[in-house]
Amino acid sequence: MNLFDVYSLFDVTPVRALGCKVWDDKGQEYLDLYGGHAVISVGHCHPDYVRALTSQLEKIGFYSNSVRNPLQEELALRLGKASGYEDYSLFLDNSGAESNENAAKLASFHTGKDRIVAFRKSFHGRTSGAVALTDNPAIVSPFNSHHKVTFCSLNDAAGVEAELSKGDVAAVIIEGIQGCGGINVPDAAFMKALSELCRKYGSCLILDEVQSGYGRTGKFFAHQWYSIRPDIITMGKGIANGFPCGGILISPEFQARKGMLGTTFGGNYLAMAAALSVLDIIEKEGLIDNALKVGEYIKGSIPSSPRIKEVRGKGLMLGIEFNEDVAPIRKALLEEKHIFTGVAGKNMVRLLAPLCLGMQEADRFLEAFNQIINE
Repeated sequence: MNLFDVYSLFDVTPVRALGCKVWDDKGQEYLDLYGGHAVISVGHCHPDYVRALTSQLEKIGFYSNSVRNPLQEELALRLGKASGYEDYSLFLDNSGAESNENAAKLASFHTGKDRIVAFRKSFHGRTSGAVALTDNPAIVSPFNSHHKVTFCSLNDAAGVEAELSKGDVAAVIIEGIQGCGGINVPDAAFMKALSELCRKYGSCLILDEVQSGYGRTGKFFAHQWYSIRPDIITMGKGIANGFPCGGILISPEFQARKGMLGTTFGGNYLAMAAALSVLDIIEKEGLIDNALKVGEYIKGSIPSSPRIKEVRGKGLMLGIEFNEDVAPIRKALLEEKHIFTGVAGKNMVRLLAPLCLGMQEADRFLEAFNQIINE
């Protein structure tokens, strides 16, 4: 049997990792500035994280959600305090895509409406419902297209209001910062208007913080830069540092009922041990402040060049947009400088480093980057 060939793969086989570094099967060290699509939040194989998972595995790894799991309750309390949403409720699942599907479903239950407004260049996941919310025709199949989704332009409050005024919109879903769509940061005035419009027309505001959350931008969630409080916040990726885990934070205005949402593996003991360890490490090591400090240092140190159009983002969610195809630049960074980066579209190098990235590691990237773009 062969693997179903849907991924473009680099000829690198990682076998070991620590912090922001990865080693391949030939012993070559790499600097990881991508963290598996923003999944590695507190660094690879952090010793506290490894101990937490190992210790939990020796007790119990999994049991269904038909019994009480005290680790879920502990995570809800800790997460509420860390994020500033102590009055919200937590539902746990397995990934960001599942979180976004659950958020859309919950909004529909709550409002009795069946249409979602999303935004152009958005990305909300790869499952059927999440793909339908995603503005990428290359991954939308006829199976996805039956969902009632309307796409508006980012920062176009009038366009959003025109849709909301029709009275059938259950929710507006927006990323705190657009990730795969090009590290597009919404205007603060637009975000505040969006919150007000959702209240005015009885629609829910869903903030997709799967990629932009968990301290990546210098606040726990990116939308907190705008001083708004959404109805639902979706999480995934960095919540458990690579262990499959996701969740949604739900406003106290929502009424839970038995059977409304469900999951087989969500909130299992191992995932909870991982998620609690991530919060411990973030708090103990001040990683949210570090993400802002190091990220802004990188952002401010990218040199002026006719090849570079713009640098966007906050903290350690950065995009360097070029006036050319970045594939050769990314290839040179990996093969010549041994630095992992990501892309968004054809013209943007994307940086989503672990939140523990240090200044010396930032300087290593900047030196390599300068050399490559000046060749």
